[in-house]
Amino acid sequence: MLQISPVELNELLDAHQFTRRMALRVVALGDGECELAVPYLPEHDRPGGIVSGQVYMHAADVAFWLAIKTRLGLDDASVTSSMTTAFLGSASREALRCRARVLKLGRRLIYGSAECTADDRAVTHHTLTYVRMDGAAGSR
Repeated sequence: MLQISPVELNELLDAHQFTRRMALRVVALGDGECELAVPYLPEHDRPGGIVSGQVYMHAADVAFWLAIKTRLGLDDASVTSSMTTAFLGSASREALRCRARVLKLGRRLIYGSAECTADDRAVTHHTLTYVRMDGAAGSR
């Protein structure tokens, strides 16, 4: 594992509007793993106070993006190729946690998974594939 701290990754989140607007925070890191705290924000509610599916998907994608950085460094330019989401439950006016991990780090593709929980209940499961944009993968 590279020596990347939660502070560095939180600074990265703060540096970009697409991550800053949801107020995501890194709360734990491991080798190829990242856990985010996802605060409850009323503007992300669907009618009836249910947290919108976009929130889970965005959190999973960002958590996986950061999990990759624990292996390839802050300058890695890998991008999302695909994500499949299974909704297992829902959150209602509550904060989430999202934990992602790298399952396989290939030369061109990176495979992984993420899970979002609300009050320790599983609410989504995601499978993700990223494309490495360095070397041969970046020349397509």
